[in-house]
Amino acid sequence: MSNDITARVAGPEDFAQLIAMVRDFYVEDCIAYQPELVEPGLQAVLGSPSLGAVLMLSSDDVAEVGYVTLGWCFSVEQGGRFVLLDELYLAPAARGRGWGRQALALARDWAAGHGASVIRLEVNHHNAKAKRLYLSAGYRDDARDILTLSLNGQLGGLHS
Repeated sequence: MSNDITARVAGPEDFAQLIAMVRDFYVEDCIAYQPELVEPGLQAVLGSPSLGAVLMLSSDDVAEVGYVTLGWCFSVEQGGRFVLLDELYLAPAARGRGWGRQALALARDWAAGHGASVIRLEVNHHNAKAKRLYLSAGYRDDARDILTLSLNGQLGGLHS
């Protein structure tokens, strides 16, 4: 039995397995699952490395560990391109083993290996446990809120 997880970059062939985990994650985190937004978004990142990557997490102990979605963004304040850690999900059977911290390290390694100097993420206000994990892993609370303006009448990620 291994105490470590590994990551590989997911491809289009992983869509069905990933979308099942995405649905589980959204239910758990009270995020409205909007297939008309989420599914094309996932397909886009799986098929275009210039957008980012989805890391499939695996171990010898648990069949389905989880995933991390990473996307490229740009900010003058951040000095140019940076990585947005868009989603981190661990299946229930994978929790309580320190794998959340390992997943963050794998995401950091991917980002650094692709030239990023900053990773940013958002955490829902109700998810204090996740926020504690991120802070303990070196992330800082920028004391800002994320505001969203829909340009097409669809707002993804609204809480259900």
